[in-house]
Amino acid sequence: MSHDQFQANTHIDAMLHEIRVIEPSDAFRAKARISRADYERMYRQSLDQPDEFWGGVAGELHWNKKWDRVLDWQEPHAQWFVGGQTNVAYNALDRNIGRGLGDKRAFIWEGEDGEVRSYTYSELLREVCKAANALTALGVQQGDRVTLYMPLIPEAAIAMLACARIGAVHSVIFGGFSVSALADRIGNAQSRVVITADAGYRRGKPVDLKANVDQAAKAVSCLEKVVVVRRAATEVAWDEGRDVWWHDLVDGASDQHEAPALDSEHPLFVLYTSGSTGKPKGVLHTTGGYMVATYLTTQTVFDLRDDDIYWCTADVGWITGHSYSVYGPLLNGAAVMLYEGAPNQPDWGRFWDIIQKHRVTVLYTAPTAIRSFMQHGDEIPGRYDLSSLRLLGSVGEPINPEAWMWYYRVIGGERCPVVDTWWQTETGSIMLTTLPGAFPSKPGSAGLPMFGVEPALMTREGEELGADDGGLLVIKRPWPSMLRTVYGDDERYRKTYWGEIPHVYFAGDGARRDADGYYTIVGRVDDVLNVSGHRLGTMEIESALVSHPSVSEAAVVGRPDAVKGESVVAFILLQDGHSADAQALRAHVTREIGALARPDAIYVAEAMPKTRSGKIMRRFLRQIAAGQAIEGDTSTLEDPGVLTRIAATAAI
Repeated sequence: MSHDQFQANTHIDAMLHEIRVIEPSDAFRAKARISRADYERMYRQSLDQPDEFWGGVAGELHWNKKWDRVLDWQEPHAQWFVGGQTNVAYNALDRNIGRGLGDKRAFIWEGEDGEVRSYTYSELLREVCKAANALTALGVQQGDRVTLYMPLIPEAAIAMLACARIGAVHSVIFGGFSVSALADRIGNAQSRVVITADAGYRRGKPVDLKANVDQAAKAVSCLEKVVVVRRAATEVAWDEGRDVWWHDLVDGASDQHEAPALDSEHPLFVLYTSGSTGKPKGVLHTTGGYMVATYLTTQTVFDLRDDDIYWCTADVGWITGHSYSVYGPLLNGAAVMLYEGAPNQPDWGRFWDIIQKHRVTVLYTAPTAIRSFMQHGDEIPGRYDLSSLRLLGSVGEPINPEAWMWYYRVIGGERCPVVDTWWQTETGSIMLTTLPGAFPSKPGSAGLPMFGVEPALMTREGEELGADDGGLLVIKRPWPSMLRTVYGDDERYRKTYWGEIPHVYFAGDGARRDADGYYTIVGRVDDVLNVSGHRLGTMEIESALVSHPSVSEAAVVGRPDAVKGESVVAFILLQDGHSADAQALRAHVTREIGALARPDAIYVAEAMPKTRSGKIMRRFLRQIAAGQAIEGDTSTLEDPGVLTRIAATAAI
């Protein structure tokens, strides 16, 4: 965004007034890991005595050598647990086996085709050791980057853990990314080894991952070996000097491997964020601080218990899959559910069938999935026994209050707390949430800061705003799981995250804080609209639209307007069986949040332009709203053709 746009969007008006407050049940509160008094004591210590607080958490994990110093902060660079040595994979596996969890299930995996596999902690350790030895035999050394481009199968997590074990730096690329995006990321990381699969399943059809790697390999010079997992038994092209089957490489390797002690600041992984323009931005996370923060947040945010079956639905190609499908849960000795495929394969009951079959107790999923389920009504989840659930979570984007309430009511049976979470690829772990049992929830609000997180709302000039105000969400002090740099481009790190507002971390989100200290994310600052001098968060207008009985999902963008600066344009999906009434929808938005937010144009779409992870690509909707030709890479969209169909639709 330009400097002028940034300045214009520094103070955000609060229009939507959500007043519902959902208290945790007495039964949940009585057993919760963290009480309100615990939170207040721990949070205060995490700010006033951070060395003692974080040292205490880190001390619950295994260190080959204890740190000399908890934090060395030379803005904008942090080192945590300085001089300490540890190994994340050892802590996730060997340490838990030493605690007597060797026979406990670590992963329960279900493929889209119905195949089920499970691994105990002892079995998972053996597989990780074999993969670690196999990678070492390929010549992979500490610090080498290894790119993973895989479906969500157990081998993906095993490969991540094997890299972590030997000190290689994994770069996981989501299987939905295009050939050009894959080549850019392999080249930027200078990976000599790529691990992929022949194909993965998506909505019943194989996605040819190996073919994409073959194409990407033509555009890079660094790639030496391609390791291929046989998942779908599809025919693949083969380069005898370069390609090797996973089973040939790994199955015969020794299952004994001693995890080396790695420096606390040893690079753990690079994860590329998909910015709208420019070269890939590789977010670099390191070992010790990331391990400590994901361990603590998984345990406390999800109120984790020994007998939980915990399911985070994110693919490991995203930070959520890294932190809360693999590292955080395994560090806590949890039993983790993994599912390969789409939520509607073969129908919209698939998630609920998995929960019923495997007795899932904790579900962590995205608002876009929740809204898709809403669109198809209450009857489908009503066919399944969801009584095993005790806690629900939301991640990925702000959740509108109506989707929150549907999730709480229909999926959670009004007995499961909902923990909405705000965090980012860059933050590494959860930064804002409402700890279950400790505090009431406010639908649509992420909630309070996690331990060690000191947020604030500021203007562009660095003026701090008070309660009941909206502005730029910043973090005022370093935290253990923060990104260390942008891989290969430290100047970009300085400018992007620490250069916009002096002496604080800012990564582009707007928010407001209420009188109770709860933060509500109102969207990316470049999604905030400037209507007649008022800055409106798109999330609020979208929430108002979705609260109408006929609307299941909404995306709002701005269109240049000579009089108002920007006018509001809405794209909506209808609930099954409903029709669109533009006059009624505009009147509803006016009642909910005021005439200022009333859409000038409403497009009724059959689907939103989403990536395979469920993110709505609003920049394409902005182009459609402005009557412009579609420009930009559309290859990461689930259905690129949806843009043409929306553009051909007349607004109502």
